[in-house]
Amino acid sequence: MHATSVNGGELLARRGGARYATAGGFPKRTGLDFAGEVEALGSPMTALAPGTRVWGMLGYAFGSAAEYVVVRPRRLALAPAGLDLVQAAALPGVGTTAITALRDKARLRPGERLLVRGASGGVGSVAVQLGRAYGARVTGLAGAANLDFVRELGAEEVYDHRVTTPADLGRFDVILNTAPGPGLGAYRRLLAPGGRMVSVSFDPERQLASLAYIAASAVFGSRRVRFFSGNPTHPLLADLTAYVESGAVRPVVDTVFPLADIAKAHRALEEGGVRGKHVVRIG
Repeated sequence: MHATSVNGGELLARRGGARYATAGGFPKRTGLDFAGEVEALGSPMTALAPGTRVWGMLGYAFGSAAEYVVVRPRRLALAPAGLDLVQAAALPGVGTTAITALRDKARLRPGERLLVRGASGGVGSVAVQLGRAYGARVTGLAGAANLDFVRELGAEEVYDHRVTTPADLGRFDVILNTAPGPGLGAYRRLLAPGGRMVSVSFDPERQLASLAYIAASAVFGSRRVRFFSGNPTHPLLADLTAYVESGAVRPVVDTVFPLADIAKAHRALEEGGVRGKHVVRIG
């Protein structure tokens, strides 16, 4: 292991708030994504040699905040050539989530209007870059201190989420919600005819109600809200590698913490205002 990163789902699970989505009791480990080098092979049939640079995710299990991890080959891909592995650790989880949301779920097309709610965070910062790469006209919602940053990522329009209401924004073909908390209904009403909304976050204080609203949107009304739980395997991770090597996506690292300070990394994410990801260096 060279590095991992801190994800919002870990914060929720760590404090017992994801009881409907995570199985088993405590103690739980932390760390979902990873970047590192192959140390040894569990099978001679694996087409990877020791020393190969790789990245990936552990699936639904935690535990990549460690010096070594055991990973099935389908859970990883070659890391992008020339990318520092500590920087690379910021991307596997949020990058594959953004690809799935925009390309596979929303089927974002060139020329469409895309709204990214939470545009400066982990998934949002990648979604802004991908939206531009897909030829969409990107609008980002973020905190006032991050508006220029989101614009540099490729957004045509940026708004302070604290003072901007949904009524100020107009219509969108695709909306990607990455911000926890209420508000899905108000943003869903901004969808143009044929519009699609994908949410990768929900109100942690009202988990069942939020999931019920998403499910009901598939039955009532034409503007369906799509939700999914990311669990990428090799093909999707390989797609992310290709996007990085083509220059369409770059990692955004807010702060790098040593493994001994992983508690500080968790606290920093809890405080909010992160640009991209907090990364934890191993060793």
